[in-house]
Amino acid sequence: HQIGLYTGIKDISMLELKHNIVGLVKACQIFGLPIIVTTTTENVWGPIIPELQEIIKEIPIIQRTTVNALHDQRVYEAIKKTNRKKLIMTGISTDVCLAFPAITAVADGYDVYAIIDASGAFTVKQGELGIIRMAQAGVKVVGYSNVIVEMLHDNAHPLASKVYSCLDMP
Repeated sequence: HQIGLYTGIKDISMLELKHNIVGLVKACQIFGLPIIVTTTTENVWGPIIPELQEIIKEIPIIQRTTVNALHDQRVYEAIKKTNRKKLIMTGISTDVCLAFPAITAVADGYDVYAIIDASGAFTVKQGELGIIRMAQAGVKVVGYSNVIVEMLHDNAHPLASKVYSCLDMP
């Protein structure tokens, strides 16, 4: 979710995209989920958006040059260290930044949930094609609130009000 890539997103409004990624990350933090953050070629695409930087300031950012995040050994090792087989993934571009590592992770045996509305595309068609490609590969395509509410499981859960507050849902 780098500033320079936000300028090209056309299939979701910038405000909605920022709202969704920030809400998703805040809710993941409430659940205590491990979060891995990467950027690619910051000298070209810029830093992470300020709204996200503010809430992840304690998380180290893996700066990489690879297009597919999982082609960077540091990213792959960070995922392995979590000892998780289910991954929640986002990426600023649905058809590249999200699709490439999501498909790679499924091929490596991970159960991947790709958050479509916390990602965007340079054209509607590119987004659609990225979603189709991920679904064909076995990636679960979901919305930002769906995956969190599914983890919540019960509205009587002690964290429910905090989670809904982060998601900015009534």
